[in-house]
Amino acid sequence: MCIKQVLHSDYYSKAKIDPITKTLKREEYPAIMNPLDKHALEAALQIKDEKGGRVTVISMGPPQTEEALREALAMSADDAVLLCDRAFAGADTLATSFALAAGIRTIHRVDLILCGNETSDSGTGQVGPQLAVFLDIPAITYVRKIELFEDFTIRVKRTIESGYLVMETQLPALLAVVKEVNTPRYPSLVGIADAAKKPIRRLTAKDLNLNAAQVGVKGSPTETEEIFTPELKKRQGEILEGSPEEVSKQLVLKLRERGVI
Repeated sequence: MCIKQVLHSDYYSKAKIDPITKTLKREEYPAIMNPLDKHALEAALQIKDEKGGRVTVISMGPPQTEEALREALAMSADDAVLLCDRAFAGADTLATSFALAAGIRTIHRVDLILCGNETSDSGTGQVGPQLAVFLDIPAITYVRKIELFEDFTIRVKRTIESGYLVMETQLPALLAVVKEVNTPRYPSLVGIADAAKKPIRRLTAKDLNLNAAQVGVKGSPTETEEIFTPELKKRQGEILEGSPEEVSKQLVLKLRERGVI
């Protein structure tokens, strides 16, 4: 399953943007596992508890991403893989999906890929479906319930505006989950201690036979024209006095003056 380390939500208002790369300076702030990815991990662990198998977590990022991977190991994941290389820096969703697909192909027998429906830092919801395209497997997004059967059929409830949709597909497949799917477990003290001893396999672009033109900034078709922190304007209030009829007339006049009505 795929996880991403994201900026802690308490620091979004303080985040700084690199003026040259136009990317967030993530290394300067505390980071956590993407919240929806934690729900995806719990879904994978529940399937493992019920049906057996192994749970491998994979992520792409700088060395500090190991913190999120070790948290996943502490929650009972079996293995962890980190795609870590300066060549991956500045990747958009397409370049990220391409590199992750290459990393997943190095894992023996992948039947089901789980990930959060979107990340809290960008919210595009693109990596899961793009990853499925690169791996040539079906993808279902907005998953809120999962049932796995012995014949490798998987049935899910997919959230839609009017309720939910029941869908089935054969494995291998990719599922992108929403928070309603479960409540993630907490790592145990034993799990935390064991996770600290487990090796994390690191892979570079060279290990994956990827060249610089396929990954990172060079492999990203997305172009950022400008990025800036919006200037916050203080709200100005005005109290209207008089009877309800007088206040209503004043309000209508002021709204007309401002072109609202």
